[in-house]
Amino acid sequence: MGHLRTYILIAALTALFGGVGFAIGGAGGMVLALIFAAASNLFAYWNADKIVLKMYRAEIVDASHPSGAVRRYVAIVERLAAGAGLPRPKITVISSDQPNAFATGRNPENAAVAATTGLLRMLNEAEIAGVMAHELAHVKNRDTLTMTVTATIAGAITMLANFALFFGGNRNGGNLITTLAMMFLAPLAAALVQMAISRGREYEADRIGAEISGDPAALASALVKISDGAARISNETAEMHPETGQLMIINPLSGRGADNLFSTHPATQNRIDRLMGMTGADLTRAEAHIGARQAGAERRRGPWG
Repeated sequence: MGHLRTYILIAALTALFGGVGFAIGGAGGMVLALIFAAASNLFAYWNADKIVLKMYRAEIVDASHPSGAVRRYVAIVERLAAGAGLPRPKITVISSDQPNAFATGRNPENAAVAATTGLLRMLNEAEIAGVMAHELAHVKNRDTLTMTVTATIAGAITMLANFALFFGGNRNGGNLITTLAMMFLAPLAAALVQMAISRGREYEADRIGAEISGDPAALASALVKISDGAARISNETAEMHPETGQLMIINPLSGRGADNLFSTHPATQNRIDRLMGMTGADLTRAEAHIGARQAGAERRRGPWG
């Protein structure tokens, strides 16, 4: 099912390539766009993870890193991966004050996980384990191929539509309104395709991640802190490349909002409620807000060093 979903998404995004190409240059433009799409699909399959990691300037780390916090982070990932029966992923750190994390790679054998320095500062070890178990759940579910390829191709569609903005529309009789519609609707449509798969995927990764870590409450607590941090602290790379936002555990463009067509992630409170339901406990909205405020004190004594 995971591979079928990937193929359907690739087909949908390829069709969007063709539509934008037709708006720019008629039938000839559509053919060129489809050729470009085919090449992009092939390139993205093999290299999308490397593109995303390079985009975020992710640093590969291991147990020899001088920072004790990074060494603990590496040990956590290695322990969780072994417990989940997964190969050791490539472990990376991103220099960003915004707390966040993601996983990428075309399969478990070629997977990578990334955590920001802000996440390592703000979260305690149990919470970091909860977050990384969530990311390993994406690897185990083979979500990472779908997520990374979709982000890469959606970015290419946006680039193609921007190309239309500067070089005009269909020169074989198309009208300006059609061209303008394609320039704005194609990126929106690409975004909607990736948004449509994000919410269910995140709920499932939360569930399996909680099973991997054995501590759903820690993941729930981490989500409160990350959501609060993402709402207050910008992520410059994500702002420049919004198509990558759906890779993150919390939307890096906004930590707030409820479930709706234009959100790339479920509402954080909904995710917290489901996780706490796994423990037989209940975390109200008021308690979640208290947890977010308490995060400020924990940041000052966090493990990052």
